[in-house]
Amino acid sequence: QVQLVESGGGLVQAGESLRLSCAPSGSAFTINAAGWYRQSPGKQRDFVAAVNTDDTTNYADSAKGRFTISRDSAKNTVYLQIDSLEPQDTGVYYCNVELSDSLTGYVRGVYWGPGTQVTVSS
Repeated sequence: QVQLVESGGGLVQAGESLRLSCAPSGSAFTINAAGWYRQSPGKQRDFVAAVNTDDTTNYADSAKGRFTISRDSAKNTVYLQIDSLEPQDTGVYYCNVELSDSLTGYVRGVYWGPGTQVTVSS
């Protein structure tokens, strides 16, 4: 069973930074590509950033400048660095990951993480 583990959220003050992490539990699956999405209170889940299989990255216009997505292939982990946090960054951040079987390379599918709460106080 595929499980994604997210961490790094929390309650911070405006201006601080956070680094969110997302990784599959165990070593059976490898991250091919991944994205981060944010769901703010009362709003739909919106795209924030993505890292592709060739390590190119894409960002929502609202995320350019303060958000950085990256991956550590050795740790099989994807990160979202958020700098100069603002109250409007508050929300639940979800990773969305395409996984392949670590042994065969067979693409298993695309999965959502459970979400990690980020709350920014002014």
